[in-house]
Amino acid sequence: MSDTTTAKLPAEFADLERFTDWCLASEPERYAKRLASTMAEMQEFYDAAFPRLEAVMEYCDARFPLDGMPDDAKALIHMMQSLVNVSFPIEVWKQPRVLDSGAAYVECIKEPVV
Repeated sequence: MSDTTTAKLPAEFADLERFTDWCLASEPERYAKRLASTMAEMQEFYDAAFPRLEAVMEYCDARFPLDGMPDDAKALIHMMQSLVNVSFPIEVWKQPRVLDSGAAYVECIKEPVV
């Protein structure tokens, strides 16, 4: 576990610190991470992060405007965006890629958090 001098997330979410490789600022990064991850890796992340989603939303909504978050809260939001990105593979498809999608992809042109 990281100490407070190297922590990337708020102290209240230190239990998620081992998943900071999922704190990715853009949709293309999150999608590439999903495709490069095994189902076991995504499941481990999902199992740890999903139960904390509501607490993250309450923490961030109550304390910060969307365009004025400190870096640790922003990293937490990016992690939860990655959680959303892995939710369908975990809950529905049982694989990283969208079923029967061929070479199709969606490109996000504007991120919700700057």
